[in-house]
Amino acid sequence: MTTTDSPARTHDDAVAAATALVPTLAEHARSSEIARQPADEVIDAVRRAGLFDILTPTHWGGAGLDLDSLFEVGVILGEADASAAWITTFYIEHNWMFCQFPESFQQELYGDRSYVLAPGMISPAGSATPVDGGYRLDGRWQWGTGIVHAEWVIAGAIDRASGKPRAAFFALPIDDVEVLDTWHTDGMAGTGSHDVVIRDAFVPEDRFVDIPAMMMATTPGSAIHHEPLYSTPMAPILSFTAGAPALGQARFAVREYAAQLQRRYDQITLERQADNSSRQVRLARADMIVRSAEALMRSVLADVMERRKNADEHRRVGWTASIAHAVGMCRDAVSEICEAAGASSHFLDNPLQRVRRDLNTISCHTVFDLDQRYRSLGRSLVGLRSESIWH
Repeated sequence: MTTTDSPARTHDDAVAAATALVPTLAEHARSSEIARQPADEVIDAVRRAGLFDILTPTHWGGAGLDLDSLFEVGVILGEADASAAWITTFYIEHNWMFCQFPESFQQELYGDRSYVLAPGMISPAGSATPVDGGYRLDGRWQWGTGIVHAEWVIAGAIDRASGKPRAAFFALPIDDVEVLDTWHTDGMAGTGSHDVVIRDAFVPEDRFVDIPAMMMATTPGSAIHHEPLYSTPMAPILSFTAGAPALGQARFAVREYAAQLQRRYDQITLERQADNSSRQVRLARADMIVRSAEALMRSVLADVMERRKNADEHRRVGWTASIAHAVGMCRDAVSEICEAAGASSHFLDNPLQRVRRDLNTISCHTVFDLDQRYRSLGRSLVGLRSESIWH
């Protein structure tokens, strides 16, 4: 049975718990990067803080909190370490995904616990073959965020046997998968997001949910759970899950650069760099970019929570495009800071270099593909339907 020392049951509890975790995440950021996986101490600390089940419905013993709580937790933890924050927000969000599956499976999964730790490989990279009582699943997936400490997995796959291809998510226990040590990256190295292989595994029919249904908040779980979050489409939830750590890291980069300017001196003029007007301008510009990105994210967050699945396609396309744009702003602000910080920002003991690499990697996530998000929004602006389901 999964337990916590001090479960976070309100929004303020979650914020306080995340704030208290910042020193632990910061302490292990470099060692996690070197190890290419989350530190056990970090996962244990988040578990004890009671954050993993904040989106799990109260019906299964979770806190039943909303998207704003996930966002605040992700931003706060992101200020300490993007990789650890990423792992945490995705573990939280994947329990929301599990609670979209049929009720019989949820009863099995949450009978003696309020959360499980699991990656969610959203790309339908596998193939699913219908058989009596369920499916046979095969495939190899990248981006197994959370696989190092996983108990279950969620894998996207396509059923092509029924004529029209059908994309769905499938849930499997960790013993049914193989993990390949492939996570050698220049950014977000501490997530340990290795490849996952599944070979002819049987998946019972109640461990299956349509991807389009999750996108439109019409899953079996949305009919069971009455928390507002369960009437929210998946795309903005996923975007905030991935985007909050990026904002947190960008906020940290602004503060860190300001602190470095206070203690550094120009090698030629010997003046304190904090007194240099050009560096003041660069710092202020980066700060304004990050603050604008945060304002945009918070505006979208409020709109999502107000309208949820009642929003039309144009508004939903605007949500995901806006969050992707804000993440791009965070990346650009960090690049500006590192450029202004000069050669010293490239030393491995300077956290700015890791922030830059992590933000560059985060911004490459499929939900932040600006060409795709702008294309969808542009089509909507001229009255055409989106060509993507990711909205």
